[in-house]
Amino acid sequence: MNGLLTDLYELTMAAGYFESGKAGEKATFEFSIRHLPATRNYAVIAGIPQIVDYLLNLNFTAEEIAYLRALPQFTQVSPAFFDYLRDFRFTGDLFAVPEGTLLFAGEPALTIRAPIIEAQIPETYLLSAVTFQTLIASKAARCTTAAAARPVVEFGTRRAHTPEAGTLGARAAYLGGCAGTSNTLAGFRYGIPVMGTAAHSWVMSFPCETDAFRKLQRVLGPATVHLLDTYDTLEGARRAAALGGPMWGVRLDSGDFDALSRQVRGILDEAGHAGAKIMVSGDLDEYRIRDLVARGAPIDSFGVGTQLATSADAPHMSAIYKMVELDIGGIKRFTAKYSEDKSSLPGAKQIFRDLARDVARDVLARSGECGKGEALLRPTILGGRLIEPLPTLAQARERAAQSIANLPPALRQLEVAEPWPVIQSRELRELIGQTRSNLRG
Repeated sequence: MNGLLTDLYELTMAAGYFESGKAGEKATFEFSIRHLPATRNYAVIAGIPQIVDYLLNLNFTAEEIAYLRALPQFTQVSPAFFDYLRDFRFTGDLFAVPEGTLLFAGEPALTIRAPIIEAQIPETYLLSAVTFQTLIASKAARCTTAAAARPVVEFGTRRAHTPEAGTLGARAAYLGGCAGTSNTLAGFRYGIPVMGTAAHSWVMSFPCETDAFRKLQRVLGPATVHLLDTYDTLEGARRAAALGGPMWGVRLDSGDFDALSRQVRGILDEAGHAGAKIMVSGDLDEYRIRDLVARGAPIDSFGVGTQLATSADAPHMSAIYKMVELDIGGIKRFTAKYSEDKSSLPGAKQIFRDLARDVARDVLARSGECGKGEALLRPTILGGRLIEPLPTLAQARERAAQSIANLPPALRQLEVAEPWPVIQSRELRELIGQTRSNLRG
């Protein structure tokens, strides 16, 4: 895995740690969500397998090391540091919540405990990989909740910021509840159901719409989805219906979906296609989906692209990666940041999710404490080795669905609600006070 896929200051700090004799110090860093996006009641954590793969394969090639040596920032760095990079591997520990876990503001999703250079370098990759996929999975959960059990298909790779972002976004969307994706590579890589048949260009490539529909049906049979709005949506519906079966159904990509879906449903039913389904796509988001469902529009499934693949209403999240402990020769020092609006909490932590109470809650505790409920952060890598297989994508998807079902109804809605209770344990509160007091001293 490319060691240069990080910010320069991670590597200049690595050189500084090495030259200052700090390479043997063991640091503990936490990835946590400082604030949820303004329109979110929860975050669906995604991207853990990518983090595990990154840590297990992180290294520097000879060409990468030569590149670093030539940079002006490294002209005074000793050759011994570059020898260190040549043999660099992650030998530390990773604790993580299982993919599909819901987290709230102030809660850590990952903890890394390793020699300080090994813990520092991954910061950029971790923040990017987990934040992006978590945003997409969380957006997908909102869309699928709004659809009220009608399938939502992820259509967004062409609108994603890169093709790889589209592929990982498709994975995250499936984890968050989508029924499938249009991205064939995501289907191949991750076993996600793939969906889609033809675009407007197919229809336009034939001299008449009926011929285009007939030829498509001949190729795809019962998997055929006719796209109706290239010219006139209702006339397209009549032409598709007149061909008979077999077909899965039709897709509307523009116009008044409520009115058109009712008219198209009538055309299909009258022609004997009561089993044919109607899919709609085109600038959909969770709010439009909810509105169409509330109106009782006869729509069977929704295709969501731009709004989902970019998490358009919340394209960023205040995720942070901060040092919380430092072990120097067996002496532990707790660390925290106290700057206004950007503070962090000292000490490695555990989250206990207690659903057995009358009012369910999370308790943010010190690592090693005993608590009631499920302990969310679990050992994943110890001593640089994966200790057990990760949950499958299907298992992560099921965990997300069950976790959302356990939320109070208000938190499952699209509007912002009273936050899920997250309290600090007595031991953690005492550590916070002691750490701040020691800093002042």
